[in-house]
Amino acid sequence: MATAGAGEEPNPGEKEDLQNREMESEGEPCEEPEDGSSSEEEDEDDDDKENEAEIQRLEEQLSINAFDYNCHVDLIKLLRQAGELGKLRRARQKMSELFPLTEEIWLDWLKDEIRMSEDGSSREKVYELFERAVKDYICPEIWLEFAQYSIGGMGQEGGIEKVRSVFERAITACGLHMTKGSTMWDAYREFENAILSTIQPPPGTIPTSEQQQMLNEQLERIHALFRRQLSIPLLDMETTYAEYEEWSDKPIPDSVIQQYKQAVKQMENCKAHEEALMVAETPKMSEYQAYIDFVLKEGDPDRIQLTFERALAENCLVPDLWARYTHYLDRQLKVKDLVLAAHDRAARNCPWTVGLWKRYLLAMERHGVDHQRVCDNFEKALNAGFIQATDYVEIWQAYLDYLRRRVNFSQDSSKELEELRSAYTRALEYLKQEVEERFSGSGDPSCTIMQNWAWIEARHCNNIQKARELWDSIMTKGNAKYANMWLEYYNLERAHGDAQHGRKALHRAVQCTTDYPEHVCDMLLMLERIEGSLDDWDNAVQKTEARLSRINEQRTKAAAKEAVLTRQEEEKAEQRKKSRAEKKALKKAKKPTKGGEKRKADEDDEEEWGEEAVEKPKKKHKGEGDTAVGEDDAEEMEAEMGLFGRNETRKVEAPIKQKAKLAVQAKEPPKVVHDSNKENITVFVSNLSYNMTDPEVKLKALFEGCGEVSEVRPVYSSSGNFRGYGYVEFKEEKCAMNALQMDRKMVEGRPMFVSPCVDKTKNPDFKVFKYSTALEKHKLFVSGLPYSCTKEEVEELFKPHGCVKDIRLVTNRAGKPKGLAYVEYENEAQASQAVLKMDGTQIKEHTIQVAISNPPRRKQPDMQEIAKQSASMVPRQIYGARGRGRTQLAMMPRALHRQTMPAVKAENGTMQEDSTTSSPSAEEPKKMSNADFARMLLKK
Repeated sequence: MATAGAGEEPNPGEKEDLQNREMESEGEPCEEPEDGSSSEEEDEDDDDKENEAEIQRLEEQLSINAFDYNCHVDLIKLLRQAGELGKLRRARQKMSELFPLTEEIWLDWLKDEIRMSEDGSSREKVYELFERAVKDYICPEIWLEFAQYSIGGMGQEGGIEKVRSVFERAITACGLHMTKGSTMWDAYREFENAILSTIQPPPGTIPTSEQQQMLNEQLERIHALFRRQLSIPLLDMETTYAEYEEWSDKPIPDSVIQQYKQAVKQMENCKAHEEALMVAETPKMSEYQAYIDFVLKEGDPDRIQLTFERALAENCLVPDLWARYTHYLDRQLKVKDLVLAAHDRAARNCPWTVGLWKRYLLAMERHGVDHQRVCDNFEKALNAGFIQATDYVEIWQAYLDYLRRRVNFSQDSSKELEELRSAYTRALEYLKQEVEERFSGSGDPSCTIMQNWAWIEARHCNNIQKARELWDSIMTKGNAKYANMWLEYYNLERAHGDAQHGRKALHRAVQCTTDYPEHVCDMLLMLERIEGSLDDWDNAVQKTEARLSRINEQRTKAAAKEAVLTRQEEEKAEQRKKSRAEKKALKKAKKPTKGGEKRKADEDDEEEWGEEAVEKPKKKHKGEGDTAVGEDDAEEMEAEMGLFGRNETRKVEAPIKQKAKLAVQAKEPPKVVHDSNKENITVFVSNLSYNMTDPEVKLKALFEGCGEVSEVRPVYSSSGNFRGYGYVEFKEEKCAMNALQMDRKMVEGRPMFVSPCVDKTKNPDFKVFKYSTALEKHKLFVSGLPYSCTKEEVEELFKPHGCVKDIRLVTNRAGKPKGLAYVEYENEAQASQAVLKMDGTQIKEHTIQVAISNPPRRKQPDMQEIAKQSASMVPRQIYGARGRGRTQLAMMPRALHRQTMPAVKAENGTMQEDSTTSSPSAEEPKKMSNADFARMLLKK
């Protein structure tokens, strides 16, 4: 029976087998395990089954999308726990082909392989694995592990030189690392000191000349290592200098001292950045950016490269950092192996970033890389899983540009030209089938790829017929309505075709263009003016005039329709305002109030809401009686009644009006006066329920947890009702800052809005909206969610695809969900994977849409367009203070009505007002009563 050797610990399976065999040899039957151990074994079996099911699920997921980084990491962890070394090795191998592995993954892999290595062939495989590991990132720990492992093979032929070679490469790669580089130098010197101890002669013996020579050479190696280390700025250099003084039996040379002092000075310059990195929290991006800016100014290429590598080791998923690093290598160092390796790592770390792939293709072309390798990397880019349709257009265009530069167009036909044409054909098919199916659009609405192909065929291949066929396809894809597309085709015909096809293109453009038809009309007239005959000129003038006439008619109809819609919207707004006034009047009609109270309420509203709330005069509504009649309206009513002999209203109104004013003044709530000097200790609270009882007491109780509340000032309407907002003033500014954290807190079923108290008249650019409105590649916008979906349910949905930092459900002012949410991940990679997995998913019979957060910009109003529309609109009729009558008839004579309208005329498209109406000194026409109008009519 085979047993474990001395000093060796059998694995758990072997240990259990040995115990069972020993029990059988003693004649004792194997007892059944007790209930406790049985339940533990059952739990372990259940865990194993769950792990196996999870491993199978992850493998299936990777078969669908091989670029799921987190899925690779989870699979490797599970396989390592399960001890399935064969599958574990294949999983690591597959991930390393797609992504650079982190330091942690590499160290675990190396340690596992070192444990399994026995013979020399296995040792060589471990060496190859180390060579792959040190290429991904500059990691001092991996280099140190590499050197330690190589020391184990020192007994083989050439082993010492191999160890020295590894150490030299290690200090070249990370010997400049200011915080970890000294560890590598110390390990190298310890190794050489160990070699020195083996060649020193025993005490009391005289070494031979050969031994003395070897001894002197070894001592010189150690001296050289000390001198080299002291010339590099590293932290804790003083300890190394003291160690050198103690070790050396000779005085330190002045040149070494001078280099040491210079290195100390450089170290002091960088010390602030190193200390900032030590205390900063991961990922330390801002600290690394400042450090990179500093070393770029210093100009040391080795230190610049090392600083970039240190930053990338902790921020490997930041595309902008990779782009900056590769740009520096392309423009400054220009070392082929270094440049291509950096581009390869950049594209493998951030495969979803099309800009890195484009730079990689250019770098390979710049350094003369084999054509097959360029094609292979382009295929990897297509399979990288970009998050926008335009990204695929960009990568195809970069690849086609590369293929075009390979073609020698002096030859009529060549292999490269045929490859270029087939690539263009494939690109169009790919965008139509793959990209349109995934993004519901090709990403190339203006057909730039087809345009470039047409120009190449016309200019380089003299194949104008093929170019025309391509342009015909472009126009059939919805581009025939754009003037710039027709002018581009016309330029192609002018440059490489003939005038007849150019004229034909412009005639078609005149009939089809809808955005800027004037441009193509002018171009057609210019062509005929220079080259055409009289018949051509007449034909062009006839077509352009007819077309422009139709366009102007369409624009006039559209403007009129827009004016009608605008008028209808204004009338609806006026109707809503009228309805509110009626409700208010009905409430007041229950009390013995008169016109004086109404006027007082109107004045209060004007003070509360500003001029806009009372910009239009109040209308008198049926059933309101004297309650809704103000002083001005009463005067007009007196004149109107005087025309028919009824003017008894004023006599009764005065005493009642006086009583109403006194009643309003007695009920009027105190005005809320805000002190602008206390804005820093005050917050503005809004979106509260109008039905909140004792808002002052409730708001004070709500905000007492933020700090001592000095005063609560709720705002009331003129009728004494709470308006849903107010001010909360604190004793200290930090308390007000704490109160801002209560924004969106649910209060009586509504989200309470808490914002800084800022006077917008003094700060018009201030915005309370605290969320970004720009593109955020690490954040997702989710729409189509069920209204019943909670924040926890959304987190459970998106958690499997990465670390979810925050989730925000979008609600309306009443706090009810709108079926929208924002999901924020740690990085772009996780967000892009979530888009691929979750877009189109069914949740509670709802199909959700998931996209990268990129809110559309608000369109700014085009002042010229507004001026055109306002010029073409039919002016609205101006009504009197009492609104429009039932019969919709104006009582003013038409001649007088025309005089009140401003005379407007257009010259060369510019609006000009009559001087009599625009002059501020012009006298306004005298207001006329109904009696005046009656006398004018009787005269006629």
